[in-house]
Amino acid sequence: MRNISDIIEQYLKNILHESPEGTVEIQRNDLAEKFSCVPSQINYVISTRFTLEKGYLVESKRGGGGYIRIQRIQLPGHSALHKHIQQTIGNSIDQTTAEGLVYQLEEGRFITAREANLIRAAISRDALMVKLPYRDEIRANILKAMLISLLGK
Repeated sequence: MRNISDIIEQYLKNILHESPEGTVEIQRNDLAEKFSCVPSQINYVISTRFTLEKGYLVESKRGGGGYIRIQRIQLPGHSALHKHIQQTIGNSIDQTTAEGLVYQLEEGRFITAREANLIRAAISRDALMVKLPYRDEIRANILKAMLISLLGK
């Protein structure tokens, strides 16, 4: 059985997918009431599953009539993807940012779930048992090589 965070995440992704602008505005309290949870649960889902690294821009306005706006950031087309990858990865990349890029590519259907899982395994800190900053440099090289191989030059 899925937990409440997974259900809220899927609900928000479905709304985003149906939105012509790729944007959704929600009232945190209304959403918490809909899912019979505390408002902090909504904050948790948004702050951990709708991050910039994962391809989302989140904006919030507090106070009366406040809202949370979530916008999906579109990856560039195939032609500009290679440049985007090079700029995002650079010479060094931490695990969180790398996993966020892999997540974006999987969500954008540039890579399959299986390919994403293999990449995540190859770039994890458990596989790269080297001290920082070398680990982030090795991760960047592995990630670039795998993605260029999968996506073509």
